[in-house]
Amino acid sequence: MGFYMTAPRNVLILCTGNSCRSQMAEELWNVLAADDWNCFSAGSRPAGYVHEMAILAMQELEIDLAGNESKHVDVFADVTFDYAITVCDHADQACPVISNAKERLHWPFPDPADATGTKEEQLAVFRTVRDAISKRIRQFLEKCQAPSGDA
Repeated sequence: MGFYMTAPRNVLILCTGNSCRSQMAEELWNVLAADDWNCFSAGSRPAGYVHEMAILAMQELEIDLAGNESKHVDVFADVTFDYAITVCDHADQACPVISNAKERLHWPFPDPADATGTKEEQLAVFRTVRDAISKRIRQFLEKCQAPSGDA
């Protein structure tokens, strides 16, 4: 079922630590769909920081994560979301019931923070995950914008 977006919609991206994948997804979503969506991110056990490699990978796209903070999902308890999207398997299992989301989706991506090797090798993993997240968001947004019957 497709639908036209007439007003901003809210989406919450969830990951356990809210330091890598969910942070990148939040900013990518806000850049790709700023007029139609408000995107936020949070974690079930926030790390307390945004991973330096996530910051570097996003800087390559001229998106600045340096001022972002790792947040707990409870911060958004009073916000109604159209979607709550988990981006890691642990968050999918461990996240509390998101009763303020109309629909919950699970888009698993590998944890780039687990990358080993040189800084450049680790950054390559962050780029790969960043690009996979961007692709998935673009696909979702295209589907949402399709006229009724086309999605």
